[in-house]
Amino acid sequence: MAHKNVIEINFITEPSYKVIVEEGFSAEHIIKLISRIDPTKHFEENETLIFFDEIQDFPEIATALKFFKENGKYDVICSGSLLGVQYQRIASISVGYKTDYQMYSMDFEEFLWAEGYSEEVISDMLCHMLEGVAFSEAEQMIFSNLFLEYCILGGMPAIVSSYIERGTFEGSLDLQHQLLIDYENDIVKYAQGLDKAKILSVYRSIPAQLAKENKKFQYSEVSKGGRSKDYMGCVERLKDAGLINVCECLQFPELPLKGNVDESKYKVYISDTGLLVASLDDESQIDLRANKNLGIYKGALYENFAAEALVKQGYGLYYYSKDNSTPDEAGYRRDYKNRKEIYCASADKDKSAKKRQNRLHLPDLALL
Repeated sequence: MAHKNVIEINFITEPSYKVIVEEGFSAEHIIKLISRIDPTKHFEENETLIFFDEIQDFPEIATALKFFKENGKYDVICSGSLLGVQYQRIASISVGYKTDYQMYSMDFEEFLWAEGYSEEVISDMLCHMLEGVAFSEAEQMIFSNLFLEYCILGGMPAIVSSYIERGTFEGSLDLQHQLLIDYENDIVKYAQGLDKAKILSVYRSIPAQLAKENKKFQYSEVSKGGRSKDYMGCVERLKDAGLINVCECLQFPELPLKGNVDESKYKVYISDTGLLVASLDDESQIDLRANKNLGIYKGALYENFAAEALVKQGYGLYYYSKDNSTPDEAGYRRDYKNRKEIYCASADKDKSAKKRQNRLHLPDLALL
């Protein structure tokens, strides 16, 4: 729906607007105070969208959503970083009066849209993969290069936009490094009740841990002698903030998957593969960008991308590794009672996963 008027208020760059609930949370009171601060803002009933941005700096505004909904004359969107939203400061989170969306960085299909590829081309690419039909040599080269570009850039809109405008990778790494710095600053700023240094240490350790053959997350790799109890809540905080994806370990590859989770073991991935690439050492950066060589990070990058893609499609992440060994792993997918779940199961010489699949009579549980 198009709106004649869009009123945007950013609570970080325009902190003066934090007084707009002083006379109450009703839509009328808030609009009156906004127009008092800036008389040029025009509110037309049923034609105005109000966009409250960076609400982690003023989470109290979430209480007003209920009253805007009841008022019904204005559309309202709120946006903010999950790192900083402090729900304990909110009198009411307007349950039943709002719809929550978790925004992810762009996926590969959206990257192709941004590059100007039509739905027809994208659908044809998908059909080739689903039907196992080989691409022509030219198609293979073009799509492989596009995928590598996406892996290097990731899906952060500002980075993709800069790349498309320039037509080169110039400045993209600097933008990624700045995003990583901003994330770390937000971790320090908003990590309430947790050791900020420990959260940063956990976050910074992920790329190196993914490069190892055994990708199970290990606190001993965060610090010498590190134990899980020393970093209680750090991984959970990063996950809740949308900075990482967590793949849980199954004791047995059986349904219900959530009921078979071993909470002491899990793998951790960066939520945007481009930011993972930006975290690599300088030598690996040069080898990847100049020579298209993924080096020791090849498995890590593809595994991280697969985890990212699955999460963006609404799947949970699970893996199974017999006797804590490190077999080759393959993803399995099952849609079960409208609950889409992903787990990884042993695909080496051990045939237990296949036996369990056959015993459960799950025809829609198949190797990806």
